[in-house]
Amino acid sequence: MMTLRKIVAKNQQIEIAHEDIPLLKPNYILIKTMYSVISPGTELGMMESSTDREVPLGYSAMGEVVEWGEGITDVEKGDLVACYGAPFVHHGEYLLVPRTLYTRVPESVEAKEAALAGIGAIAIHALRIAKLQFGEAVVIAGLGILGQMIAKIANAAAYHVIACDLYEERVAMLASDNGIHAFANVEQMKAKIFESTNGHGADAVLVCTGGKRSPLTHESLKWIRNKGKVVIVGDVEPDFPRDLMFGKEAELLISRAGGPGRYDEVYEKQAIDYPYGFVRWTEGRNIAEYIRLVSERRIDVQPLITAEVAFDDVLGEFEQLRNKKTSTLTKLIRY
Repeated sequence: MMTLRKIVAKNQQIEIAHEDIPLLKPNYILIKTMYSVISPGTELGMMESSTDREVPLGYSAMGEVVEWGEGITDVEKGDLVACYGAPFVHHGEYLLVPRTLYTRVPESVEAKEAALAGIGAIAIHALRIAKLQFGEAVVIAGLGILGQMIAKIANAAAYHVIACDLYEERVAMLASDNGIHAFANVEQMKAKIFESTNGHGADAVLVCTGGKRSPLTHESLKWIRNKGKVVIVGDVEPDFPRDLMFGKEAELLISRAGGPGRYDEVYEKQAIDYPYGFVRWTEGRNIAEYIRLVSERRIDVQPLITAEVAFDDVLGEFEQLRNKKTSTLTKLIRY
């Protein structure tokens, strides 16, 4: 039996574990991984909370189809696919992925771009939760890897996009995206919100910051219009004063991962899709939509894929992330 290597968290440390390559099952494909994406906030949090049980890290990747099980009709050996969703997708040399969690990658999409499909699906679902309509104004608070992606996709949807982050270098990453107004100064951002909305306030704020307690949960209510929305996307503990919510009859929403199907064993483990007519946008269909946006060049994710690390060097990379010795939003692991 051939073995694979994968990256796990155990006892608050990062390790490389070895295990047998999983056996093929009906409605699953076996992928030889080419790239996976490090999501620093999520993975460092998992590392810090890990015990003596090995927990695989990672959730967004792409690779080449090696084999497919009974019921699979949309791929052949050698096809490239993008995939998303732990525990099926992780930082491992081979991945066994159900048919509901992957999509084919066309020649017009680079391998590194495709590896971000999980990030893309999460960003798309967050915007769907906000239920914005064409022409409305959205504020993206926090420009980590997820905030960057949300801002780009919101801009492609022709919303009025205003973004902010305290780090100038993160704001600068959106400089080439025409239509996005990004600020490192909160007062300047607030002025832009009210200028763009004739003083009414934004239709929605998406909070993409980390940290359990964030002052943005209070401030965001001041930036929205009457009956506006605040969507929690990052790892933030909801803490909203009633008077501000009551005064605007604000709507508080939480976005959970990449869309309907996430954490549902029937959809994921059993690979049974939801009916298209009843659940239009599942996590799998959101993955495919991200690939379409990249393929048609409606979004430019090149600024997000400038750094990569070889699998053999990945332990040192995680150590740098843990010690905050790198400001890189993400790195791609090359297999």
